[in-house]
Amino acid sequence: MKKDVIAMVLAGGVGSRLNVLARQRAKPAIVFGAIYRIIDFTMSNIANSDIDVAGVLTQYKPLSLMEHIDNGRPWDLFGRTRLVEILPPKTGEEISDWYKGTADAVYQNLDFISGFNPRFVLVAAGDHIYHLDYKEVIEYHIEKGADATICLIRVPEKDARHFGLAEVDDRGRIIHWQEKPQHPQSNLASMGVYLFNSELLLSVLPKVARKGGVDFARDVFPLLLKKDKIFGFFYQGYWRDVGTIDTYWNTNMDLLKRNSGLNLAEWGVKTNPVTRGKVGDQPATYFSRSARIRSSLIARGCVIEGRVENSVISPGVRIGRGALVTDSVVFHDTMIEEGAQVFKTIVDKQVKISRRVVIGQGRNSANRRYPGHLNTGITVIGKNAVIYAGKTIGKNCIVNPGGIVDKDFISGSTI
Repeated sequence: MKKDVIAMVLAGGVGSRLNVLARQRAKPAIVFGAIYRIIDFTMSNIANSDIDVAGVLTQYKPLSLMEHIDNGRPWDLFGRTRLVEILPPKTGEEISDWYKGTADAVYQNLDFISGFNPRFVLVAAGDHIYHLDYKEVIEYHIEKGADATICLIRVPEKDARHFGLAEVDDRGRIIHWQEKPQHPQSNLASMGVYLFNSELLLSVLPKVARKGGVDFARDVFPLLLKKDKIFGFFYQGYWRDVGTIDTYWNTNMDLLKRNSGLNLAEWGVKTNPVTRGKVGDQPATYFSRSARIRSSLIARGCVIEGRVENSVISPGVRIGRGALVTDSVVFHDTMIEEGAQVFKTIVDKQVKISRRVVIGQGRNSANRRYPGHLNTGITVIGKNAVIYAGKTIGKNCIVNPGGIVDKDFISGSTI
């Protein structure tokens, strides 16, 4: 089955900076926007760009991601000529058989690519929030006569050191590349979306592998710049790398802002509505007479009797009478009982927050164990945690998955 272009989706990342949200699942499988997963954006871009074949490269905690992707039907990547294939590492007895980096992951699946004999191979990270018609990238690539094209976006100069950075000439050809430099010379950052002529990709990855190279940004691009034509495609829309607690929370909050540029309906984002053990169709959400809602996104299947302000609420959540949830993201099937107050908190699935609990109040002290992860006032409650009645949890706190909170905790605590 010959294809003009196939996609390889990098979805094996650990997501360590997302802390307990990624403790039991791959980063691309994390809930976003009430009913979606992070990977839905890349998968929807592929489907909406008329790309028929995608290989999803999984590794870390892949089960929920594999269940979500299923057979590709939610994105219409299903049938005789359209497909999604899950591509885990070809793991043997040695840990060295696991994917060592982005380039190594694709290298280990060159046989999958060769089987479709494509003209182009699109490589895209599965953990970013954005909308892009990849046909525009392909057209640009052909017009420039490029061997490879890297999608670029301008980022604030203060953030540039966290990205791979390109310098380009007046034609858009990349003439210099820095990978997460301490002293950036550019703020044109890689979006984690690359388009290759397949002949180039099939020839360069074995060369890089023989030299011990494993990463596109660190090992492949510097090699290609020596002799191949590498161009930058300039993207000006909404794009976020939700790799930290802070960016994840802020990107969810962008859903509630009229002019943020994040518009799920316009983008045509698709998802698999089925979660483990449950079908996707939920009943309408019930709002009691005591419910008060302001500037929030609330999914179907909830029962709301309290106040919800500036928050994103997933299916199956119950918020009791007199409870307050504000500036928060609450995952599926969580119970927030009467009189509880939840401020600026990310609450994972199936958490029980008992009566009169207060979360997210107090001094803004950075988390003592993970100061780089939580320092902006956001508290994170792990999956299946239970918080006993009347207890208080401060800002920048972490409750581990399955944790039981039976006493008060000040800001910066890890439970």
